Amino acid sequence: MVNSRSDATRVEPSRREFLRSIVGAAGAAAAGTVSTTASARDTYQRPPEALGLLYDATLCIGCKACVAACKRANENPPEFSTADELWDTPLDTSGKTFNIIKMYRNGTMATKDAEIDGYAFMKTSCMHCADPSCVSACPVTAMTKDPKTGVVAYDPEACVGCRYCVVACPFGIPKYQYDSPTGKIGKCELCRNRKDKPGSYSACAEVCPTGATLYGRTADLLVEAKRRLALEPGTLTTFPRGRLGDGPDQGYEGHVGKYLQHVYGETEYGGTQVLKLSAVDFEKVGMPYLPPKSSASLSETIQHTLYGWLIMPALVLGGMTAIAWRNVPRDAEAGDEAKKGEDS
Repeated sequence: MVNSRSDATRVEPSRREFLRSIVGAAGAAAAGTVSTTASARDTYQRPPEALGLLYDATLCIGCKACVAACKRANENPPEFSTADELWDTPLDTSGKTFNIIKMYRNGTMATKDAEIDGYAFMKTSCMHCADPSCVSACPVTAMTKDPKTGVVAYDPEACVGCRYCVVACPFGIPKYQYDSPTGKIGKCELCRNRKDKPGSYSACAEVCPTGATLYGRTADLLVEAKRRLALEPGTLTTFPRGRLGDGPDQGYEGHVGKYLQHVYGETEYGGTQVLKLSAVDFEKVGMPYLPPKSSASLSETIQHTLYGWLIMPALVLGGMTAIAWRNVPRDAEAGDEAKKGEDS
């Protein structure tokens, strides 16, 4: 019995040493890998010829012509939020509503584009990020970013319905069609399906009567946005409509609003191809405050660090092995050791 207890006490230190060796080896490997990839990759930039939209909330009248045009262009069915179900009345973007106009309300709502006792509109749709998290998170490249236009596109044939893109997007844009038998994601793709139609472009910009939604190269749209910000409120100026810098002139004269001195999307999240102007605080109209660096750049660095040199598999397998060793009954081990001693 004495030999049995003595042998049993030698089993436990061996398990601890084994566990320490596994963790120590994985930690050393991790330290070596982290030292070589300590800094996150740079945030991707917008392509030079990136296409996008400029939305000017001060010009928006809330007519929702853009919502209807988007539905037609993408052949999406109506969504009802009222009991009579007479009108298409979506309350938010969904797998079948890719673009919507939301409304900010305060107090008496007497004045448009006023934060106090006022109201304002805000367009919600895909921002077509320069470094999109949905593309980074997608494990099967169902989400892709066009290297020339920068449009973030979706391929339903490649999609496996994991919905990682839904979770990854900081704007909450990709939406899953739960009633689809094949499981699809719905989002704005900047009407890339209409690119082969002569003179056609983003449907929401095509039909906007005030030019609140303007289509064009993001670089040109940024110049136009900053031009407006530089003007004094109330100044008479020309507002282009439809497509900026390409196509027939549809501009009209109007008075400049009292803008916040910020172009939303210029730097947020590394930059987006959809830019926005507003007179009301962006967070109050539903646009989140985001850092100038994309989370995709950081998450990819972490992933590549953990899986470099098979660090993560080593940690997982090592941990599982240690648990298996720990769960071996001690009495059985002690009995086996004692039996070996008797046989010798």
